[in-house]
Amino acid sequence: QVRLVESGGGLVQPGGSLTLSCSYSGNTLIGDAMAWFRRAPFTERKFLAGISLMSGDTTYEDSVKGRFTISKDRAANTVFLRMNDLNPEDTAVYYCAQAEMPLIPTIPSLYEHWGQGTQVTVSA
Repeated sequence: QVRLVESGGGLVQPGGSLTLSCSYSGNTLIGDAMAWFRRAPFTERKFLAGISLMSGDTTYEDSVKGRFTISKDRAANTVFLRMNDLNPEDTAVYYCAQAEMPLIPTIPSLYEHWGQGTQVTVSA
């Protein structure tokens, strides 16, 4: 049983930064991929960034390249999302997800496991 728990969300002013954490436990294999998605009100879940737990390879959605950074700490079973230069359009619930494959899919349905989400609100 895989369990993912996000933390680090909150209220931040425009231009500010946040780091989200995703602690994973259970049957996580070295070849799995981890990713961050978000869902703003009245929108679909959107891929932001993903990382291979084995190789460390990363991929990003174009709109967050250069602002968001995904990283991992395998010893701590944690994946991070560092978010810089946040703006109100980044307001959403942010989710961590795990795919049981070495590639990094961008489609939500290809991820088998999800966290409960953490709210990020960017507002003055």
